[in-house]
Amino acid sequence: MNSLRLRDFNPLRLLHTNFSYQSLPNSESRSASPSGSYRRRWLPDKLRFGRLSLTKLLALAIAGFVCLALMAGGGYRQVREEVQNQEPAEQPPPFYWQVFPRLNGYYNGIRTLVPYKDVQQENRYNASEPPKYEKPRDLPKQPPMEPIKYDPYPDYKSSEYLEKHHEVHECFVDDEDTIPVPDVYAYPGVPAVYPEPFYGSYSALGMREDVCWDRFGRLAAYGYGDSKGTNHGLGMKSEKTGAHKIFEKVGHTDYSKVDWGKAQKKCYEKNKARFAQEQPEGKERVKRHAYVLRTWTGFKYTDHHIMTLRAQINELALKSGGEYDVHFLVHVKDDSIPIWADEDIYRQVIEENVPEEFWGLATLWSEKQMEMYYPDPFPNNFINMAGSSIHGVYRSAHFAIQWFSQEFKEYDFVWNWEMDLRYTGHYYEFNNRIGEWGKAQPRKGLWERAERFYIPGIHGSYENFTKFVGEEMKTRDIPLNDPVAQGPHPVWGPVNTFPNNGLLPAPEGTTPPHSYSRDNYEWGVGEDADILTFNPIFDPSKTNWVFREDVTGYDNTLPVPPRRVAIITVARLSRRLLDTMHEETWAMRHSMFPEMWPPSVALHHGLKAAYVPHPVYFDRDWDLPYMDQVFNYPETKEASTFGWGEHNMLGSSFYYNAGFSGALWRRWLGEAENGEGGRREEESGTGRMCLRPVLHHPIKGE
Repeated sequence: MNSLRLRDFNPLRLLHTNFSYQSLPNSESRSASPSGSYRRRWLPDKLRFGRLSLTKLLALAIAGFVCLALMAGGGYRQVREEVQNQEPAEQPPPFYWQVFPRLNGYYNGIRTLVPYKDVQQENRYNASEPPKYEKPRDLPKQPPMEPIKYDPYPDYKSSEYLEKHHEVHECFVDDEDTIPVPDVYAYPGVPAVYPEPFYGSYSALGMREDVCWDRFGRLAAYGYGDSKGTNHGLGMKSEKTGAHKIFEKVGHTDYSKVDWGKAQKKCYEKNKARFAQEQPEGKERVKRHAYVLRTWTGFKYTDHHIMTLRAQINELALKSGGEYDVHFLVHVKDDSIPIWADEDIYRQVIEENVPEEFWGLATLWSEKQMEMYYPDPFPNNFINMAGSSIHGVYRSAHFAIQWFSQEFKEYDFVWNWEMDLRYTGHYYEFNNRIGEWGKAQPRKGLWERAERFYIPGIHGSYENFTKFVGEEMKTRDIPLNDPVAQGPHPVWGPVNTFPNNGLLPAPEGTTPPHSYSRDNYEWGVGEDADILTFNPIFDPSKTNWVFREDVTGYDNTLPVPPRRVAIITVARLSRRLLDTMHEETWAMRHSMFPEMWPPSVALHHGLKAAYVPHPVYFDRDWDLPYMDQVFNYPETKEASTFGWGEHNMLGSSFYYNAGFSGALWRRWLGEAENGEGGRREEESGTGRMCLRPVLHHPIKGE
C-alpha cells in the first residue's frame, strides 16, 4: 500500500519551456498552428552514380570547384540574406490558454485614474480583442486624483458602536505613547482601462472595489521611500510623481527602535475589557485572532518584506485596538538545538534568525518537539507519497499550529499565514470582511459551493450562484456521487457514518435542527465559519492530486475515508476546529497531508467550512465558458486544476504555482520584469501602477 503508483506520475512536470509571464504570446501573436517540419530527402536510385575512375573524379572535382567559386559571392550572399530575413518558425504554446490575448490594463498608471464607474473593462473574455489604452496628448503630469486616508474600521467613537461595545483606547507604536499608528492612503479611482477579476468578487465580500493602491500610498507609512528610514529611501529611485503628497501626510516614523512585542501587548492591556468572556449586560464580546506567520531559521527578511510585516502588525493589531495579535511561529530546522530546555538558547535562536524589531513576537518550535508532543506510533498510512516522516513539516505542518493553539488558548481564531503572501489592499478590511462574509453564509449547500469556482461573468451575483448550485446538485452532484469515497451529497451535518470511522464525537451544535429539504437557507446564518480557505475545498477522490491518499491512523484494509482538500495551507481556523484536530491527532492518531487535514476534520465533525471568493486575476483574457469548463467541469480526473491541469493556474494571481502573481507584484513595486516596466517606462508612460486589492501568492522574490 505504500509503494508509488504510476498513475500518480505527472508527465507535465517533465515539460520544460522558456516560460515567461511577461513574454507569453501576445494579442499580435495568437497562432496556435504547429511549426513546419522538415524531412530528410533521399536521392532516388536512378540518380545514384556508379563507380567512378580516378580521372573522372579529378575532372568532376575541378569542375565543381570552378562552379563553387563562381557562385560563392552571390550565392552565399543570397543564402545569408534569406537566412537573416527569414522569421523563425513560430512554436506552438504548450498550453491552450496561452493563445488567449494578453491583458495589459494592470500596467496602466496613476496618470490615467478615473472614477470606477467610468472604467473601461479590459476583459472581453476572448470574444473580441481587449481594448488598448491610447495615451492622450494632454495626459496630466500629476495623478488626477488626491490620495485618501483609508479607514475600514468601525467608527469606534460612534454612539452606535459604544452602545454595544466597550470603548476602544488608542494604541501607539512606541512605549511612551508618542508615536501614533500611521495611516495608509489609496486613490479613489482605477486606471481608465483595467481588467475585472475572473473569479471571486469584491462586492460579494462587502469590500470596496472603487479604489486602487500605488506603492507609496500602501507602504510609505512603513518606511517605503523614507530617506531617514532604516532602508535608506527604498523606492526613491523609481517613478514618484505626486508621492510627496503622501509623504506629507504620513510623515516619518522611526522604526529602528520599535519593539512590536511590547507595543502589541500594551495595546491588548489597554483594551482587554473588550475581549473578556464575561461582559456587562448589553455589551458584546469582541473575539480575538492570532495572525500566525509561518517562518523558519535562516529565512531572509528583505526590506520590502519587513514593510509588509509592519503593515500587518499596525493594521491588524494596533489600529484595531488589540483585536489581533501577530505571531512569528519560527521552525527551528536544527533538531539538535534544545529550545525547550534552555531559555538562553531559546533567546539566542530568535535573535539570530528574526529582525530585532520582531523579537517579542517570536515563538519557536521544532520537529523533534512535535515528536514528543505527538509521539509515535502513527500506524496504517495508506500511501506516503512524500516518503518522509509523519513529524516532518512537509507532511504535518498542522502539528505546529495545533500545538500553538493549545499553548495560546485565548484566541478564538488562528490565521495560518505563509511568508510568501502579499496583499495590495488593507489587511484589516480583507480579514474583517471575509470573516463577516463567512458568518453570513447559510450551511445549506455550503460544502457544494465551496468546491466550485465562483465566476461572476457566468454565475451572476453570489446569491444567484447559491441558487444555481442548489439546483445543479440535484441533476449532477447527487446522481454522480460515490457515497463510499466521497461521503453523502448534499453534506448536512457530520459525515461520520463511513465504514472507516473510529472518530471522536462531533462537537455540540453540529447536528442539523431539521432536514435538508425543510431548511430555507437559515441554519448557520450568524455562525462563525470554522475554516475559511482561499482556494476551493475539493474532493480529492475526483482528482489525481498526488497526496490524496496520504491518510494515517485509519484502518487501511477498508476504503479511504471521505475527505476534502484546499490547496495552500493558508486558512482561518476556529478554536473549535483546532481543538478537534488536536484531539483527533493526540487521542486517535489520525492525520492527513496538511492541505487535507483541517477541511477533512471539519467534514467529519460537522463544522462550518467555506471557500472565500476573493478576487483572482489572470494575465490572459480567458474565454469564460472555457474557463468554467476547465475549472468547474474537468472532463477527467487528470484534467482537474488540482491535478495535472494545474498549469491552468500559472497565469493567475493566486495559487501555489502562480507565476503571474510574482511578476505583477514586482512590476507594482516599480521593478523591470522580463524586459518590461521599470522607471523609464513608468516615467515616459502613464506613471507607476495602481492596483486594486489583490492577494498575491507566491512571492519568491522582490
